[in-house]
Amino acid sequence: MKTSIIQIGNSRGVIIPSRILRKCKLSLKSAVEIGYDDDGAITIKPVPRQGWAEAAQQMSQSKDDTLLMGDLFNDENVDGWRWDEK
Repeated sequence: MKTSIIQIGNSRGVIIPSRILRKCKLSLKSAVEIGYDDDGAITIKPVPRQGWAEAAQQMSQSKDDTLLMGDLFNDENVDGWRWDEK
């Protein structure tokens, strides 16, 4: 796909088609990292897990962070297991 660099206020920008944004699971105000390679290629990468820390804190405060499953190994007997040291 070919596009052009456009003026946005005092800055410059590139229009990213909505189908590409959907495919990358990005929307308006999504945080991204922008960079460039030595050969002049521009890269745009999404910043993963935006808002996860705040959501986890809210879940903890509302007591909505209980385990869905119990500990899988809570009745496991490991006394007879042998661990080889390397």
